[in-house]
Amino acid sequence: MASEKRTKEIQDGLREAVLAFDEEKAVELSRAVLAEGIDPYDAVMDGLAAGMIEAGERYNRKEYFVPELLMCADALYAGLNILRPAVLASGRQAKVKGSVVIGVVEGDVHDIGKNLVKMMFDVAGWTVHDLGKDVPLEKFVEEHLKTDSDIVAMSALMTTSMVAMPKAIEMIKAKNPKAIIMVGGAPLNPEVAKKYGADGYAATAGNAVEEAIKLIQMLKDKEKEK
Repeated sequence: MASEKRTKEIQDGLREAVLAFDEEKAVELSRAVLAEGIDPYDAVMDGLAAGMIEAGERYNRKEYFVPELLMCADALYAGLNILRPAVLASGRQAKVKGSVVIGVVEGDVHDIGKNLVKMMFDVAGWTVHDLGKDVPLEKFVEEHLKTDSDIVAMSALMTTSMVAMPKAIEMIKAKNPKAIIMVGGAPLNPEVAKKYGADGYAATAGNAVEEAIKLIQMLKDKEKEK
């Protein structure tokens, strides 16, 4: 069993490997996680995923651009491919497992943020149904009903496209009043999300999964009260 210091050293190394686009290092440290008895789930979330979240923040600050983000993602998945079987075997994912339909609303082709959120759900072990960008509103409804997903996650990066969200939310809720809908994107905030009829709002890719789990738990608690 690795010491606390060694565990942190490896987690930090995984984070830096992602930020440095270093697939070989991500693989090497992921193997060390398994060899040294470090919790694979913590290594994924506090190492690989933390690096990807920081990469997204660097992108927002215009320090990284799309090619850098793609290389960061390659390094993340190089490590994740090694650690995922161990995470599944550990049972740590069970408490956060769910399914999500995700997409960028019609009229908007900016999908970097959506792709980061998708990656976080993937890392956490969720089943992800990715509709891509510029998604017609009816497609969100169809996919949610087809997959019986726990969450519908919509993003918009432009004020001109975010105005389509209330209509999409209304359409989904009309078909399934119990549907849980989460929104995100630069022009949104919690107040706008609430006004639009969404159940939740994710400010960053890093807290999207946490917010989704919270929403599902709230729905379950409501069901118990009935």
